[in-house]
Amino acid sequence: MLHATSTPKEKRQAFRSGLTSGKLQRFPGAFSPLTAMLIEEQGFDGIYISGAVLSADLGLPDIGLTTLSEVSQRGHQIARVTDLPSLIDVDTGFGEPMNAARTIRMLEDLGLAGCHIEDQVNPKRCGHLDNKAVVETAEMVRRIKAAASARRDPDFVLCARTDARAIEGLDAAIERAKAYLDAGADMIFAEAMADEREFEAFRRAIPAPLLANMTEFGKSKLLSARTLQNLGINMVIYPVTLLRLAMGAAEMGLKTLQIEGSQDSILDRMQHRARLYELLGYEDYNRFDSGIFNFHI
Repeated sequence: MLHATSTPKEKRQAFRSGLTSGKLQRFPGAFSPLTAMLIEEQGFDGIYISGAVLSADLGLPDIGLTTLSEVSQRGHQIARVTDLPSLIDVDTGFGEPMNAARTIRMLEDLGLAGCHIEDQVNPKRCGHLDNKAVVETAEMVRRIKAAASARRDPDFVLCARTDARAIEGLDAAIERAKAYLDAGADMIFAEAMADEREFEAFRRAIPAPLLANMTEFGKSKLLSARTLQNLGINMVIYPVTLLRLAMGAAEMGLKTLQIEGSQDSILDRMQHRARLYELLGYEDYNRFDSGIFNFHI
């Protein structure tokens, strides 16, 4: 009942253990607590909370318009319903180094297992769009140092994302990643890598866990979990997959309802009420209080 039984500390320890296990950690993106519960039920290793998805869910483009309070509270809502660790996207840290430090403290308090901070200029843009800009390495180092120094739980995972590949080239992105590790980052997120060769170059150069972003319709070739495992990648995220699937289905359903005047022809494409109640664990609540679940489907 109420789903999560693990403490935030236990989730963070599980996250760190997974990153050093030699097994690729797969984190699909959750756009709601309910989808996080589904991700756990289906046997994945963790939950990813995408800034692009959160922005889209608020009807906003991914250009740095969301706030710390919006992002952290949504992260808390998602993280609290699952025993899996949750990694959240906090863009550039929501301001100056002091803001990045405050961000870490708030995420710790709200039960997140880790976050990633990027080296884009603020306001940022989606990592797979053109015309991005990155700050100087020294400025990003200050962000990472501030975030790392603010940690009270040493198991909270601090991931540094670099968007420099598309702007300064692969070698420069690798050098930035090394500087970010020296500043206190635990893991590197190399954004918008083109193919296996580029991931191989990062793997050879970086003595820390690496995160791969397998987002659809972007600049990176979509690589299988087996390929990423063989490349030595520690973690993969699928940030927008569930949102894209859900929005595609929602659009189709609305068109059908508009044209046919009824949803009867698409009932077989819907999650049944019984399946939803199974996922929510209605019967678990019944065992706690028989007055809650006292009907049959």
